[in-house]
Amino acid sequence: MSEEKIYDLTIIGAGPIGLFTAFYAGMRNASVHMIDSMPEVGGQLAALYPDKYIYDVAGFPNIKAKDLVEQLYEQSKTFSPKLSLNESVKNVIQLEDGTFQIDTSGSSYFARSVIITAGAGAFQPRKLKVDRADQFEDRNLHYFVKKLEQFKNRRVLICGGGDSAVDWSLALEPVAKEVILIHRRDKFRAHEHSLSLLQESNVHIKTPYEVGKLVGNDKIEQVMLQEIKGENVHVLDVDDVIVNFGFVTSLGPLKDWGMETSKNAIYVNQQMETSIPGIFAAGDVCAYDGKPRLIATGFGEATIAVNHAKAMIDPKARLHVHSTHLFATAAP
Repeated sequence: MSEEKIYDLTIIGAGPIGLFTAFYAGMRNASVHMIDSMPEVGGQLAALYPDKYIYDVAGFPNIKAKDLVEQLYEQSKTFSPKLSLNESVKNVIQLEDGTFQIDTSGSSYFARSVIITAGAGAFQPRKLKVDRADQFEDRNLHYFVKKLEQFKNRRVLICGGGDSAVDWSLALEPVAKEVILIHRRDKFRAHEHSLSLLQESNVHIKTPYEVGKLVGNDKIEQVMLQEIKGENVHVLDVDDVIVNFGFVTSLGPLKDWGMETSKNAIYVNQQMETSIPGIFAAGDVCAYDGKPRLIATGFGEATIAVNHAKAMIDPKARLHVHSTHLFATAAP
């Protein structure tokens, strides 16, 4: 190990929170190594919905996911962190001298502390449980939306009742020929402002309904909607169906590292430290009482984790440093 570089911080996960963690750690003069299993940075924002608008980042009334990722990536490169993509972390072991050994699918690395920013962990979309749904997945049944323009002048049915379903409905309204949103309940779970915009839009809302049958040969041509606890049936001509039922997530190998977990997330204390001293977590991967699952929350958690990791590595370092003071020059 003497020939291997030992980083002050290794960040597991290069999504939005991991990218900001790398930048803030650089501001604290920490050497940083980021590792991610994906072939590109940005996590779910880049992989699942690059054209989706994000509304919970301070300073931006709205910003497309891909643009947020691009700016976070540029910001993270300020201090030239090492970046290892396409490598899955298999295990983290604390050695006798306190150093952490991070074993990945490609190599082994070493760090004085670890911050896990792996989002919701491994994820799979909740599937539409209707006959033949799987046959249409590679055609015009979608669980992810990569580009809005692929739905230009098309009749789009969106299924779901949360923020993603409502946001996609609003985003596609000016692009698609027609947007129909169905939900199995009368009330939606999206933010109040988004619901106000939805009511003012031309999106056709049908509640309480669910998909009863898909009709078509090579692709979906019609969808039969069945009323919940009722007998009404509607048959719609469609060009595309988008399903937004959320995701089934898993911590994967993380749950075997010996950390305390809670509801498929890693439990942390007020210092964002896990039950293993020296391993911290930030973003959707971590849990504590009262936590809101927002990108904005994760940015704040990242600064807490970095500050306490820095204090652990260097007991002489200040725990809290105001950002405007980090590069301040002496007054004339």
